[in-house]
Amino acid sequence: MNDNAPACWDLLDDNAKAAAGMIAYVLRKPLRELGPEQARGLLNTTPSAEPITPLDHVGQLTVPTRAGAIRARLYRADSAGPDGDSPALVYLHGGGFVLGTLDGVDELCRAIAAGSGWTVVSLDYRLAPENPYPAALEDCLDAYAWLTRTAPELGIDPERIAIGGDSAGGNLAAALCLHRRDEHNPLPVTQVLVYPAVDGTFTAPSWSEFADAPLLSAADARWCWDQYVGQGHRADDHLAAPMRAESLHGLPPALILTAEVDPIRDDAEAYAARLRRDGVPVSLTRYPGVFHGFFTELGVFAQTKQAIDQVCLHLREVARA
Repeated sequence: MNDNAPACWDLLDDNAKAAAGMIAYVLRKPLRELGPEQARGLLNTTPSAEPITPLDHVGQLTVPTRAGAIRARLYRADSAGPDGDSPALVYLHGGGFVLGTLDGVDELCRAIAAGSGWTVVSLDYRLAPENPYPAALEDCLDAYAWLTRTAPELGIDPERIAIGGDSAGGNLAAALCLHRRDEHNPLPVTQVLVYPAVDGTFTAPSWSEFADAPLLSAADARWCWDQYVGQGHRADDHLAAPMRAESLHGLPPALILTAEVDPIRDDAEAYAARLRRDGVPVSLTRYPGVFHGFFTELGVFAQTKQAIDQVCLHLREVARA
């Protein structure tokens, strides 16, 4: 490892250190200096010609929203079958509200569909700064509502739809649950939040301890937040920052996963503690030796497979319940 690497890198395992070094080589400048367009060019990925997890069915969807149509991708394993009663996970990719694509979580969604037996619907919501808050959330709200209406046509049980996402997608998944609760709409059967960005105050200890973490530094996370909500946005808007909600009572059961070396870690774990205090069943796991972004990197980290297996087990248990 580079002798000039930040001290927090010492907590990474060997695979994570190697990945961190590669990211540092590719990103010669911080995200906030690259800007949205250049950062997307460097970090947005395309799927492999031969996916790690082949599936019987991967289809493209066009989903109507109040602002027009967005793209989505539907994944169904052989075991799910178009029999009208498959549970479904709506998945929202990460990327700091600025980055991220359907392709970037293609392998992840394949793995979840194959491992859980659930249909997975991945949404391509609008990104900031071109489309600031609440554009992404509105896309997710409208797409989720559309899916509940058209579920039988897609071979999905409308009574068994879950929501999930990583990082910014975790924020949107949590906000969607809050919005549907506030509006007295049927809730997802569970929420799967992977290192979710749930607070905009940046005051928890991990923001200092891991300020120079790989991939997502504290300064870059603040920049992403500003692209999403704008520098003058109210910090107490709970649909932008779910931690600001007055109460989390009545929300769906949650599975929350965090990474050890991640500025967002303490916020996500504090959200789990608040959910638990407000009577929401929560399972929380911190994955050691890895940094923000590990969940989508199949074949890179051993912890990635462990985390996906945990999500799949959680979904199978929800389906049985």
